[in-house]
Formats: sequence, structure tokens, C-alpha cells
Amino acid sequence: MSFTWEGVPPPPPPRPGLRGWLRVVRRGAPVLLLLGICFPLLLVLRPPERAIWGYARPITPYITQFVCVWTCRLFGLPRLVEGRPMRGVGAYVANHVSWLDIFVLNASKRLYFVAKEEVAGWGGIGWLARGTGTVFVRRDRAEAARQAKLLEERLHAGHRLLFFPEGTSTDGLRVLPFRTTLFAAFQTPALREELQIQPVSLVYDAPEGEAASFYGWWGGMEFGTSLLAVLAVRRQGAVRVIYHAPLRVADFPDRKALAAAAEAAVRRGFAGEV
Repeated sequence: MSFTWEGVPPPPPPRPGLRGWLRVVRRGAPVLLLLGICFPLLLVLRPPERAIWGYARPITPYITQFVCVWTCRLFGLPRLVEGRPMRGVGAYVANHVSWLDIFVLNASKRLYFVAKEEVAGWGGIGWLARGTGTVFVRRDRAEAARQAKLLEERLHAGHRLLFFPEGTSTDGLRVLPFRTTLFAAFQTPALREELQIQPVSLVYDAPEGEAASFYGWWGGMEFGTSLLAVLAVRRQGAVRVIYHAPLRVADFPDRKALAAAAEAAVRRGFAGEV
């Protein structure tokens, strides 16, 4: 492929007028207040929760979900959910469009993200990710055994993990090929027979009059610039969250076959072929 989405130049920085800045304040201030109250509460509750229940965490995920539901509402971003999250031991995989995915997916289901190690150092995003229990991994074969053990412990504690197999966010106009490395962690003997993987398609519809890639966050785009654009827009578009039929890991011979099936399901939802 001679031309990829990575070659698409990012949009120019937004230049909100007076009304745009008023929308930034009207939407942003309540979200900051919400985070300012709930995030410290989560940090205070986490140590005693860990001491009593270990990895189980029966309280704090509800705080995270509450924050994410209300952040979407305060932003004015409608979530249109199709299908149902699975039951039983399992993990989710989804295409990755934006930092908004964190709020959109957590609003629909209490879960924990699996992210590359670098995310922990990404300013405000990394701070929130660490506080909400994100599992940080290194894309290194030498770390595979240790990371598989960590994922196994979290899954057996009842955690629903979600990872983005594309390995990066995009402009929201395409699904990139899935990387297969993390799928190997779900092929271990301790997980293979009981684990399901549920593919999820995230499809963002841009606000009227904006570019189709409005919600995408890719390449060298700054988080602050993307956040400002979302807060300042006159009226939001929408996001569709499509839960596909779960894939039983034991039905696939290896990680590549499992990754291919998950990718195909996500692409069908992205193309409207649910």
C-alpha cells in the first residue's frame, strides 16, 4: 500500500469565536468539576478496596462508569448502542478512533483498558489511565509470558479487559489491520477453554458541516487541540457502539486466526454490515 491514513494531514487548529468559547466553558467546566470530585474519591477508595477484595474491585469501577456516562452527556455526544455486552469470562477488542473511545466504551460497560506502556506518561490521559486501573503492556516478545500471567490474573478476578489491536488511533475513516501479539495471551491453557473475545465496532458520525474525520485523533495531533474542537463545535454528531457476537477462543487454532475473525467482525460493523 503506497498511501496510508498516516499520510493524511491533520485538520487545522480550531479557531472558536465567542460562541465557540462559551460552548467550551459550558461543556468543559462541568466535566472538570466531575473529574475533580470523582477522581480523588476513586483514589481514596482504591487502597481499602484492594486490601479487602484484591483485584475484584466491586466499588470503584462504578465511579469510573458514572464519570464516563456523564462526560458523554455533558459533551452532548449521543451514544447509540447496538447488541449486548457478553457475560462470563472474556475480553473486548475494538477499533481505535479517539481519546473519546475511553469515555464511550466505559460508559457502556465497566471495563479496564489494555494500553501500550507509553500511554502512562501521556500527561492528563496517562494520569486518568493509571488511576482507573489500565493494564500497561510492552509490545515485546520477551515480556509475553509475564504479561499473559497478568492478564490471566485480571480476567479471573472478573475484570473485563479491552484492547485496541490496531495499536494506534486513526482518523475514524478506516479500520487498520489488527496486530496479533496480544491475542497470544488469550491462547494460554488457563484461559483458552473458558475465554471469549467480543469484537466491538466504534463508528463516529461527524457533526453536520464538519469533516468526516472530525472525531479522529491521529499522527501528531495534540490532545488539547482535539479536545478544544470537540468542546467548541455547535452541535455534536454521534457515536455507534456495536457489540458483535462473542468469539470462543477455543474455536480458533492460533492467535492469527482469532485476530482475523475479530478484525472481520469489527470491519463488518464499521461498514454497516452487522
